[in-house]
Amino acid sequence: MEPIVQISLDLTNIKEALEMAEVAVEAGVDWIEAGTPLLLGEGLHAVAALRKAFPNHPIIADLKTMDGGYLEAEMMAKAGATHVVVMGVAHPATIRAVVKAARDFNIQVMGDIMASPDKVACAKMLEANGVDYIIVHTGFDERGEDPERNPFDHLHEVVKAVSIPVQAVGGLTIEQAAAMPKHGAPLVVVGAPLVIDKQEFRPSTNKDELLNVLKDLVAKVKNSTTKGA
Repeated sequence: MEPIVQISLDLTNIKEALEMAEVAVEAGVDWIEAGTPLLLGEGLHAVAALRKAFPNHPIIADLKTMDGGYLEAEMMAKAGATHVVVMGVAHPATIRAVVKAARDFNIQVMGDIMASPDKVACAKMLEANGVDYIIVHTGFDERGEDPERNPFDHLHEVVKAVSIPVQAVGGLTIEQAAAMPKHGAPLVVVGAPLVIDKQEFRPSTNKDELLNVLKDLVAKVKNSTTKGA
């Protein structure tokens, strides 16, 4: 697939999320993610607000679903999400339930392999159960205890193991994120480096700086060549 740039709105209120999304869209970002902190803070209202403000953009709801898969996916789809996230460490029945809901409501599923003891096996299992994308994710807390950890620990092995598109997230610099298509991960996501200020989830740059950073990222990603393309 052609490289895609996704902004992860890892914020805690709709106002800040809409402000960041507006800048991101102006910069040329393709997909908008309602990050987990935003969904915890504002719930379905955040997805609905993003859908109203950006009617033509794909919207990812990063639910990190572990149970109740059909209902959670259905709720987010009805609120306006086009993609939902299920955890690979969830029971396979939950993964299948999310996938069934996605088919019923015409959305897609991203499978997150964070915390799986065998990342490659988890990715292959997710693909076998019908998810549309794999997320190679090194968690925020995991990186907090071991700053050397990042998606490169498993990325290349996962890309080789599956035939569906891959996204890498967690502990990547802006420059590393921009280079992801060359590593076989065409779904480029950026967010945390721009919004996590120390331990608080809030914007850490002004709008002009954010716009310039995102424009530069979009240009680099769009001019990149996807591995295997």
